[in-house]
Amino acid sequence: MAERVVIVGAGQGGLQAAASLRAEGFAGPVTLIGDEPGLAYQRALFSKAYMKDGDAGRLALKPESFFAQSDIDYRPATIVAAIDRAAGEVVLAGGARVGFDHLILATGARNAVPPLPGLDLPGVHGLRGLADAARLRDAMGRARRAVVIGGGFIGLEFAAVAAAAGVAVTVLEAADRLMARAVTPPTSARFLDFHRGTGVDVRLSTLGAGVAGTEVAEGVVLTDGTTLPADLVLLATGVRPNVELAAEAGLAVANGIVVDGHLRTADPRIFAIGDCASFPLDGRATRLESVQAAADHARHVARSIAGQDQPPYAALPWFWSDQGPLKLQIAGLSEGWNDTHVLHDAEGAVDTVLVFRAGLLIAVETVNQAGRHMAARKLLVGPPLLRETLAAAGWDLRAVLAAAG
Repeated sequence: MAERVVIVGAGQGGLQAAASLRAEGFAGPVTLIGDEPGLAYQRALFSKAYMKDGDAGRLALKPESFFAQSDIDYRPATIVAAIDRAAGEVVLAGGARVGFDHLILATGARNAVPPLPGLDLPGVHGLRGLADAARLRDAMGRARRAVVIGGGFIGLEFAAVAAAAGVAVTVLEAADRLMARAVTPPTSARFLDFHRGTGVDVRLSTLGAGVAGTEVAEGVVLTDGTTLPADLVLLATGVRPNVELAAEAGLAVANGIVVDGHLRTADPRIFAIGDCASFPLDGRATRLESVQAAADHARHVARSIAGQDQPPYAALPWFWSDQGPLKLQIAGLSEGWNDTHVLHDAEGAVDTVLVFRAGLLIAVETVNQAGRHMAARKLLVGPPLLRETLAAAGWDLRAVLAAAG
């Protein structure tokens, strides 16, 4: 009997896993279960292109015909209620069961919701699913004043689109700089200057205490008692991994579903990929919220299930964010950094930050420098690169790459 694969979660990682299994020659039954209706879509575009033009057609990751052509049993709008490890089955809401020999958990993450009053009022939005994005875009078209709670990628991408559409936008960030989890201070400063330059009121080290209003949101109350008027509030305070299915099945969870270097849980039949997975990278437990990571995880797991021998997962993380005319691209992870070297464009604005730990290059942040970003991605998967080597080359990444052959 052919081995069966069940994939729980039909986002970027889940769909890529299904497609990669077929690409790797896996011929057994593949069942892809998603909790949302319709086709799997590109979530990363919600706060970027979709918020600008509302074109939902561009969001689909694969056409409907793909599933029949690839012999994938796609089940949208279907809830997995439990994993029965003893039986080797997932239990669907309503009691139906689907058997598996291999199970891939691609359950993603959900919005983190702080315990603040008023977040249930109409006019307060999150941004995670397609329905969220459609509601938010519609509200943006009618809004005069918006308050964004959270100065990370999602909040700032929306702020840039809303400000360009004529909405008066205020961004509240609890930390003392923007995107503090993702970038170094010079890059934070570049984007702070940009947003303030477009009229966005960015308030750092500022906490919201709740949303004001009775029947609808009318503003955001700060911890100092000030109320910022708003007819649209976007909550962009990060996400939490969806680990409940795994935890209830007795699998280890710790800021994600705990997996080994091959993205396998303690149960060798069960893998976790994407936003929900906590995996070892460079000796550290890591969880990445990234389209690239989800897709790379999926390919790695598909190769394992297809019987290929391969080294532990070690793909280089990379990220991007479009904020107005600025494209931020990050290669590598800057965790534990202790030194940087900053390059500037012709106008004197930061356009590249080389990030070092103990004298070794660990990450590169670029703004509107696609060529440098691509060079950085190639260099960071090669031999360790010393700060002195880059300095001797005049900090020219492409020259260093060319010299390396």
